[in-house]
Amino acid sequence: MMQKKPIPINDLKAKYANADSKFMPLDDMQVHYKIEGEGKPIVLIHGTGSALQTWDVWTDSLKANHYQVIRLDMPAFGLTGPRKDKDYSVKNYVDFLNRFMQQLGIDTFAIGGNSLGGEIAWRYAVAHPEKVSKLILVDPAGFYNKEKQNGAIIFKLAKYKWFAKLMSKMDTKIIVNKTLEDVYEDDSKITEKMKALYYDISLRDGNRESFADRVQQIGKEPIVDVSTIQASTLIQWGRQDKLIDISMLENFKKIPNNEVIIYEHCGHSPQEEIPTKSITDVLQFLKK
Repeated sequence: MMQKKPIPINDLKAKYANADSKFMPLDDMQVHYKIEGEGKPIVLIHGTGSALQTWDVWTDSLKANHYQVIRLDMPAFGLTGPRKDKDYSVKNYVDFLNRFMQQLGIDTFAIGGNSLGGEIAWRYAVAHPEKVSKLILVDPAGFYNKEKQNGAIIFKLAKYKWFAKLMSKMDTKIIVNKTLEDVYEDDSKITEKMKALYYDISLRDGNRESFADRVQQIGKEPIVDVSTIQASTLIQWGRQDKLIDISMLENFKKIPNNEVIIYEHCGHSPQEEIPTKSITDVLQFLKK
């Protein structure tokens, strides 16, 4: 197994932070985030192993339609990197997000998330119903079926402590490329720029360990009743999702005020694979 040294955070900042990037000191981390556009606020939360760039196309459209877009690299990932306490429970992510929004002084907002970000978003809506104006769930996590478990090999391997130890030093290039192929239904849409981004941020100091720490906490949360969610909710799902099987959608239909859109020939991250189509549907939903 090839070994690879971590990439220093300042090198990653030089490459991936830009004029819109800000860093908030919170929970002993420097949380990387961006606030762009003016209008009603919407918070976008990425999934496991991802980063705020997953929302680039959505952000441009939302800004053009008079929304203020707040997106951040969640703890364990992107330029934000690991937590000292290694607590990557979704409950802790929800609490962290609440403190983050309090620091920004924003009380009410729409919230959207993909995968783990979707689970953080819907659990946030359960915990803080008064703060969430609208909810957008893109192939959200939070319900698991042993027969239809995560189809990406890295998630299966990272569950093993011995592999997690190895992973902290290994060259992740092959794993990153294979995971992108699992995430996408149409691999021709995976760009070299995207491969480089996900490879580089996986090598941020501490991110390989924190990825494994997070994966080992998947499915250990207490089940929460989604039928208490008050916010109007859009659920988007790629039919060919290999990471979270579309059969999990049934659990989310218990949200009282829900609208479901299923995308044919699309995988786990419609916001990246079919960004124009998926954001068009989001804008229609937000305008209702």
